Amino acid sequence: MKTGPAKLIVLLALVTASAFAQMETSRATRVTFAPISPVKLSRGSSSKLDLMFRVAPGYHINSNKPHSELLIPTSLHVDMPTDISLAKIDFPAGEDKTFPFSPDDALSVYTGDVSVSAMLNAGKDIVPGSYRIHGYLKYQACDDRACYPPARVPIAFDVQVLKTPKPARKNPAQSPHVHS
Repeated sequence: MKTGPAKLIVLLALVTASAFAQMETSRATRVTFAPISPVKLSRGSSSKLDLMFRVAPGYHINSNKPHSELLIPTSLHVDMPTDISLAKIDFPAGEDKTFPFSPDDALSVYTGDVSVSAMLNAGKDIVPGSYRIHGYLKYQACDDRACYPPARVPIAFDVQVLKTPKPARKNPAQSPHVHS
């Protein structure tokens, strides 16, 4: 059976495209974001926000405070609408681990499930309604053999700002005695 040059080029292109698709898929799944339910806030109030990420088995990512300034820290970037702010972003402590590529130096890393928390604050003058928040977790994933280029996993969640409840009105104190 004779294979022509055109068929060989098409076959090579398909194999190459498949390899790139597999590489891109594996890179995209090194860290995933678990969707969260809408966060409900009253105007002028705060609420704790918990964002869950999962590092794929066989990989680790640098913590947000790696031991070396040469390592890329994991960081959270969020675009907030006017009158909603994000404060006190809290990353977990990294786990010190050694790897075959650097057996004498422990690295501060995250593996498995990683929870990042923060406080969401709604301004007292914000218009009640639903707001879509977008952002990303920036990280550098590595396995036991190599580190890969920095990547981002997108995040998105909804914040529902409720009207500030009016204070309950109390009746004035009344005498327990009936007056005639």
